[in-house]
Amino acid sequence: MTATISNRRRGDVQRWSRTLIPTAREAPADATTISHRLLVRAGYIRALGAGIYDYLPLAHRVIRKVADIVRQEMNAAGASELLLPALLPIELYKETKRDVDYGPLLFRVEDRKSAIAALGPTHEEPITELMRAAVTSYKALPLNLYQIQTKFRDEARPRAGLLRCREFLMKDAYSFHMHVEGAGGLNEAYDAMYRAYTNVFTRCGLDFTAVEAESGPIGGSASHEFMVNADSGEDTILRCPESGYAANVEKCETGERPRGAFTEPPTGDLAEVHTPGMPTIDEVGKFMKVKPDRMLKTIVFQDASDAAPDAPARWIVAVVRGDHDVNEGKVKTLSGATKVALADPAAAKAAGFAVGYVSPRVVSAVPNTLLLIDADASHGGFWASGADKPDHHVKHFNWRREVGSALDDAGRVRVGDLRNAIVGDPSPRAPGATLVAQRGIEVGHIFKLGDKYSQAMGFLIPDETQQRRPVIMGCYGIGVSRTMAACVEQRHDDAGIRWPAPLAPYHVEIVLMKPEDEQHMSVATTLADALADAGIDVLIDDRPERPGVKFNDADLIGLPIRLTIGAKALEQGGIEAKRRDDSGKGEIVPTDKVVAWCVEQLG
Repeated sequence: MTATISNRRRGDVQRWSRTLIPTAREAPADATTISHRLLVRAGYIRALGAGIYDYLPLAHRVIRKVADIVRQEMNAAGASELLLPALLPIELYKETKRDVDYGPLLFRVEDRKSAIAALGPTHEEPITELMRAAVTSYKALPLNLYQIQTKFRDEARPRAGLLRCREFLMKDAYSFHMHVEGAGGLNEAYDAMYRAYTNVFTRCGLDFTAVEAESGPIGGSASHEFMVNADSGEDTILRCPESGYAANVEKCETGERPRGAFTEPPTGDLAEVHTPGMPTIDEVGKFMKVKPDRMLKTIVFQDASDAAPDAPARWIVAVVRGDHDVNEGKVKTLSGATKVALADPAAAKAAGFAVGYVSPRVVSAVPNTLLLIDADASHGGFWASGADKPDHHVKHFNWRREVGSALDDAGRVRVGDLRNAIVGDPSPRAPGATLVAQRGIEVGHIFKLGDKYSQAMGFLIPDETQQRRPVIMGCYGIGVSRTMAACVEQRHDDAGIRWPAPLAPYHVEIVLMKPEDEQHMSVATTLADALADAGIDVLIDDRPERPGVKFNDADLIGLPIRLTIGAKALEQGGIEAKRRDDSGKGEIVPTDKVVAWCVEQLG
């Protein structure tokens, strides 16, 4: 077990009969994930509404232990705790346009004066507003501030219990700097947060992986996710078993993949096929009797980089194999644009694109179009593609015949990595190795925000040369309630939860076979006090229930150690002791050695 016992405090002692632990034999019908089922059955949480949960006493204790570890590591890394409002003026989000970017995820409310506010999903805007008002000199920086607070996201389909809910508990931290490199810079703080997060999840007793990630709606130049490794995880991680490199699917790089030479002869005359009412690759392929890996998927983007208002639109057309997914970040990289976005359908149609039926031939048909071709899609052989005509596709597409000399113009056509990585791709870090997949649950995410929010909100201060510059920011989040659920996904068996000692609501459960027996109760209370003096949290099951019920509930709630006080063991001068993660029977430990035994097991 991971070390957890400390002499810094006396342990807590509680009786089952004096707290609320409503265990149940069956889970709710809508509980589809392991953590949802077990946390409800074990009496940790209860649904109050869609994606909104009561945290009952056991869950609250787990959350407090996660939060305490987080606080200790954040403080050790030089951050200071504060608390910001949960209800935020919508004007803050309008300054950064995240009222639009978040869309319906932003939970909006209206007060009696018809003013609109939002329940904060994260707090980049309010923390920037605070710093904008409070900091006027570079001498006040660097600074790292954090809070642990309830957040709200109006998920359309909350599911998976605490893993995808509308209200959740989160630690969010924000660092502020005048530069990126060097002492006091963003990189220094980012590395400190990476170490702190590694310490947090190690101390929580979790098996986790830190992976490179996309920044998503938060924004920024670089980020890492901390993923609890669990077969039931909803996120896929790709990693190189040789080098240790790991990244999520959206961020994962691949090693060099061979590209085609565009010299292969056609497989036949270009044949047009009428494909009405078939919006997906699979439907078109089935109708045309073409497998998805022999179809070209063509997606139209716009260069969304800052440009003069009257500048002509620059179109970027990305082509991948039909069984692959275009990666927007890689489109941006290969195109050289600072920002790309999926093309507005109306604007694209007006420019001449048959949206949904586009082929690579548009590079010569629509002005200001850059054609990007994924390496896998650049090879010869049979291909089918859109026909640049609504409700039509073509067979026997040939790159050289259909696209011609544009293929030789690097200003119009580029070939490279455009798709999400997949299992079996070459590793980007170890020649000869290939990527493998594992599942994970995101519990932490750190970002290098740069000046995204300070620029948008006018947070500029004079630097050492008295030049006003936007402050550089970092952002660092941990899902506190999510960590509890992720731990259950990772650590459980058929009987229930198996808490690591650092997160267990109590370390030891004392099960009284005869709670009405005064001698047995005296042994239990004396032992509980001795355990508490050693820094161990104790739950005494004093219910007048059958032994089988108590043992089943003990396995279900998942405390690391169970001590059973019964007549047979007492007659032998001991107490039956059993670790939750031990599938065998317990052992009889002499009564005067039980505390030392527990300390050793927990330490």
